Amino acid sequence: MAVSESYSVESAKSSLAQDLLKKIKQSSANVGVIGLGYVGLPLVELFCRQEFSVVGFDIDDAKVDRLNAGESYIGHIPSETVAGLVSDHQFEATNNFDRLKEVDIIVCCVPTPLTRHREPDLTAIIATAEAILPRLQPGQLVILESSTFPGTTDEIVRPILEQNGLEAGRDFFLAYSPEREDPGNKTHTAKTTPKVVGADGDDALAVASAIYDRIIDATVMVSDSRTAEAVKLTENIFRSVNIALVNELKIIYDRMGIDVWEVIDAAASKPFGFMPFYPGPGLGGHCIPIDPFYLTWKAREFDVPTRFIELAGEINTHMPNYVLKKLAEALNDNFSRSVKGSRILILGIAYKKDVDDMRESPSLVLIERLEEAGALVDFHDPFIPLVPHTREHDALSGRASVDLSPEMLESYDAVLLSTDHTPVDYKMISMNAPLIIDTRNKAYRGPDAKAVIVKA
Repeated sequence: MAVSESYSVESAKSSLAQDLLKKIKQSSANVGVIGLGYVGLPLVELFCRQEFSVVGFDIDDAKVDRLNAGESYIGHIPSETVAGLVSDHQFEATNNFDRLKEVDIIVCCVPTPLTRHREPDLTAIIATAEAILPRLQPGQLVILESSTFPGTTDEIVRPILEQNGLEAGRDFFLAYSPEREDPGNKTHTAKTTPKVVGADGDDALAVASAIYDRIIDATVMVSDSRTAEAVKLTENIFRSVNIALVNELKIIYDRMGIDVWEVIDAAASKPFGFMPFYPGPGLGGHCIPIDPFYLTWKAREFDVPTRFIELAGEINTHMPNYVLKKLAEALNDNFSRSVKGSRILILGIAYKKDVDDMRESPSLVLIERLEEAGALVDFHDPFIPLVPHTREHDALSGRASVDLSPEMLESYDAVLLSTDHTPVDYKMISMNAPLIIDTRNKAYRGPDAKAVIVKA
């Protein structure tokens, strides 16, 4: 591993790499970003800030139209920012993939979900590589940023791109750099978070590191793309395993009458050897619930067991069931009610606080399972006024967030606090709701609170 230093043109071996390094240094390289979601759109902004011209590619016509009209659909990127980039002619969105011929650098930020059998779904990566293939030009740099298993860039993307006779490392350059986007994080932004880069050969590493050096504060080079792919999985497996640990401790300590949040906060006072992770209703976001299964799937090829990783996934996946069990017990024990026929308010459907991102949110699972049990369910989320179309929970699309008021809260049998958004008035909720199932240790517990509060 090495932290990148600025590459000189002379450091490249081939004339194609030297030409591309010159363009990168002069900000005259044209950049194409495929996939204009939570990863791709922030990258577009970073490239434009450094005066690169960017063409954004997406198969979603509605996204393309909104961006070209200067409208953002991601909360932490204001529409004013997008409108400025469009009006300055720095950025244009399109669904015309023939325009890939116009760019020098292609960055792929397409989704990598799981199938229903919890196996990697590389449909978008393969389709993207096949879209690039007939438009690939000598001297272009192709970078994959999508989270995936080690070997994807070399074993899947490269063979597709070489089908027309161009060879990676000689005629074009191929690299992998895992996205580290953390929506809502105001301390570690896309620009300040170091960028890991692995590539297919020295020239590919030189040009890939050079372009990221222009837009990111620090670039960390690794030996090849497989290592860079493994870095991304390792980061998220680390989080998955530690969250599973505290989720399991939550269940154990609850049986013992011990508050796991108090335990963690006290343990965090130790200045070494401990890093606090906190329990919740399940895992959300595009990475942590998915990435571990990419490695467990790939490990089967090498006949290597992944029991530890799979156990963490099992614990985290079970969390919504635990929360619903606590809700059912609380309704029965305190009000002699069953879940069937009860009115339940889900507080927060984003996967984490203060973002408008609901990918893989456990709240969606909670809503579906409550309704399957016969409950009447609404939700409130100040960041998501309307449920968009989703891959796994499309039956919920179009549902609208309800407004909070004392009268409205009194009409529910229980409030299930799933996401701890900052703007929510937790005191008002505790003073008017009859029952709160608190999965985030956020409910107001003052002497004037009316609600029965149950941690879950």
